[in-house]
Amino acid sequence: MKQVAALLAGLTFLAPAPADEPTAAERGKAHLLGQAYNPPTITISAYENVWKQWGLKEKPAPADYDRLFRERYGLHAAPYPNGRYPMGLREADFPFTFGRRKGVAQDCLICHGGSIAGRSYVGLGNTDLDYQAFAEEMDAADGRPRKPPFTFCNVRGAVEAGCMAVFLLGYREPDLTLRTRRLDLELHDDMCEDTPAWWLLKKKKTMYYDGGGDQRSVRSLMQFMMSPLNFPGAFEKAEADFKDIREFLLSIQPPKYPLPIDAPLAEKGEVLFGANCARCHGTYGEHWTYPNKVVPIDKIGTDRKRFDGLSQKFGDYYNKSWFAEEYKAAPAVGYQAPPLDGLWATAPYFHNGSAPTVYDVLNSKTRPKIFTRSYRTDLDAYDPEKLGWKVEARNESPDPEKTPPIERRKVYDTTKPGRGNGGHTYGDGLSDAERRAVIEYLKTL
Repeated sequence: MKQVAALLAGLTFLAPAPADEPTAAERGKAHLLGQAYNPPTITISAYENVWKQWGLKEKPAPADYDRLFRERYGLHAAPYPNGRYPMGLREADFPFTFGRRKGVAQDCLICHGGSIAGRSYVGLGNTDLDYQAFAEEMDAADGRPRKPPFTFCNVRGAVEAGCMAVFLLGYREPDLTLRTRRLDLELHDDMCEDTPAWWLLKKKKTMYYDGGGDQRSVRSLMQFMMSPLNFPGAFEKAEADFKDIREFLLSIQPPKYPLPIDAPLAEKGEVLFGANCARCHGTYGEHWTYPNKVVPIDKIGTDRKRFDGLSQKFGDYYNKSWFAEEYKAAPAVGYQAPPLDGLWATAPYFHNGSAPTVYDVLNSKTRPKIFTRSYRTDLDAYDPEKLGWKVEARNESPDPEKTPPIERRKVYDTTKPGRGNGGHTYGDGLSDAERRAVIEYLKTL
């Protein structure tokens, strides 16, 4: 018996230990990157044939097609298994077909999947996206009218995310039951929002540019699910997944600056940053601090379209809805000064992307009035001296009579609604050498 017991003990020792249970963040990552939470609205045929909307005489070779698709709409290769599709698109079952018919669904990575230094990152805002061209041309490829119900984007790289929430909530009762007629919640589609990085959430108590949302809210993250093809039960079913997804968002780390850093200059910049910027943007390192400060709109002075664009009527209705049963939305007073972790990767700057580089943020006199850029994301398109995108200044906007909309949206005109580049003049008092030192320090964050 002793020999048998010893043998069994040995077998137990040799048996593999049970695998550790995945953490909430690991489960959230699997949920977010592995399934669709909105039913498809695009057929696979439309994806295959949208090239006919590009003015081409024949379809590009298969080896080139997916790349040209990404480049046209400002989408990026997925750094996770996703078939042939870029971040933001995935194959999924059409409703009520029981898996017999698949289409192309959109997910939140269409805006929150970006690229920098030639690499794709989940959680980096997509500042290359032309959502308007994508929506119009995919609708046309599927035989639908080529005019979305509101403007999805006015300038490439900025989206009307807040407007989308207003529009979709107008088709819902507070319990998320679908309405037959849209409720007027005062829609504004000229706010021009630059998509923020998800990794900034971990330090914040609030979310959104005006700090109106509570960072602890799971349901706020689910607003994009308000597709008319999702019934109320879909939200309740997905809520547990989104609790895990929120944990994944809080676990994301920013990419490290990929080029050499002048350490002595960065040390000088850290001192200047502490004296001039830390009061609003916090301190960094092992014992970091972050004040979660919302600066009043009249004090910050940046474009107020986003501040004014979400009405009190919308806020009141939102606070009656299922989304706000966890945490109510707070009234806006200004714009939140964000944490600056991974700042180098998040160009352009300000809530509307009107400042192409950090240098322009710190020197209001250098901000270009009208500019364009290549919309590539490799290091050749990046300006390491000014910390941001290389741009080409222009004297005027393209002639709408001679230039197609997809080309006009590549030009950022700061005289247009929602695109003002004024305000935040706090760096104007620095010398040029001091600005360079601060920029060098910011590369380390």
